[in-house]
Amino acid sequence: MNPSINTDEFKTKLNTLRADLAQRIEAIHKDTHHTEEPVEKDFAEQATQSENDDVLNALDNEAQQTVNMIDQALLRIADGSYGLCQSCGEAINDQRLRAVPYAAFCIKCAEQQ
Repeated sequence: MNPSINTDEFKTKLNTLRADLAQRIEAIHKDTHHTEEPVEKDFAEQATQSENDDVLNALDNEAQQTVNMIDQALLRIADGSYGLCQSCGEAINDQRLRAVPYAAFCIKCAEQQ
C-alpha cells in the first residue's frame, strides 16, 4: 500500500464516482431502449435516433469500463494494494490518483500500455 495516501478518502471518492456512473448508465439504457418515448415513425427521424443510439452506446461502453476499473480499485483498497502500480509495484503518484482515482498503473507504466 502507498503509505502516503488516505484510502478512506479514495474509497469515498470511488464510491461516489461509481454511483454517478451507475445513474448515467441507467439513463442511457432508458434512452436507447426507448422506455420513455416510442421509436419515431418517420424514417429520417429513425435514422437520427439510430445515430444518437450509436453515440449513447459508445458512452455506455465507456461508463461500463470505468465502473469495472473502479470496482478493481475498490478491491485493491480491500486487499491493501491500492496506490501501487500493477505493473512495476512502485507507488502511484498522489496527484495521479487524485486525477484518476481508479488508476492501476504509474504514469511510466501506463505510457507503455
